[in-house]
Amino acid sequence: MSLSSTEENYLKCIYSLRENQETAVTTNAIAEKLKNSAASVTDMIKKLAAKNLVEHIPYRGIKLKKNGEQTALFLLRKHRLWESFLHNKLGFSWDELHDIAEQLEHIDSVELIERLDAFLDFPKFDPHGEPIPDQYGQTTEEDTIALSQAPMNKEILVKSVTDRADLLRYLTEMNIQIHSTLKILRKIAFDDSIVVTNEEGNKLTISRRVADSIFIQIK
Repeated sequence: MSLSSTEENYLKCIYSLRENQETAVTTNAIAEKLKNSAASVTDMIKKLAAKNLVEHIPYRGIKLKKNGEQTALFLLRKHRLWESFLHNKLGFSWDELHDIAEQLEHIDSVELIERLDAFLDFPKFDPHGEPIPDQYGQTTEEDTIALSQAPMNKEILVKSVTDRADLLRYLTEMNIQIHSTLKILRKIAFDDSIVVTNEEGNKLTISRRVADSIFIQIK
């Protein structure tokens, strides 16, 4: 089935908004994420439903059907492999990857992606720590929690971060990256900010908004 890049973006958006297989996604949530009007979203959902890619459940929301989920997973696979290639082989910084990968992910060649995966030695995670679906749509999941929920006085390991260019540039300035080790020294009740030390022993104050976007494991 031939799909436009816009249709593919909608399927990927619905997949990313879905918390689990039983959760439907609202039209308003899609509109907010894609910065489109609710009317435009409704029209697109009708088109996708006509192609048997989504199901619109009245008063509950939108769910991906099997074909829609497979398409979304393949898009995520392509996107994250391209990000890995751009970062690991071409030297792009992690805040430069998303927009370029958004363009490359719409190249419709399974053979190209399989060769790209092999060329990269079958990575399990992209440069932001997000799992890369394999050719069967399976991912390697890790148990993580947001930095804002981490306990005091424990060494923690950064495993993934939200893929937002402004956030990634900010974390680079703070010398926080994937696999960085941090230790929480203090949680400030006034604004829920967190004081940590990094691997160099420097103290850093992290806002609650940033801490909610960093996902960690306790060492």
